[in-house]
Amino acid sequence: MSFFNQKKKSPVWIQKTHYLKADEFICSACGFKAKKAFRTCPGCKAQISKVKYEASWVDEAEFVDMMFDD
Repeated sequence: MSFFNQKKKSPVWIQKTHYLKADEFICSACGFKAKKAFRTCPGCKAQISKVKYEASWVDEAEFVDMMFDD
């Protein structure tokens, strides 16, 4: 693949929803964690306009269900 045909990926906020705690937003460029999605990342100053949802609460709920299953 040619260098010129590659599309540059723009950074996004990755929204991690948890089972028993508040959501967190992680910058895909630098890994900065925030409680809400900003237009500009406070960590790396990247301009971010999109949020990608990650359902991590499903894994947490399965673990809790497994622990208390009779």
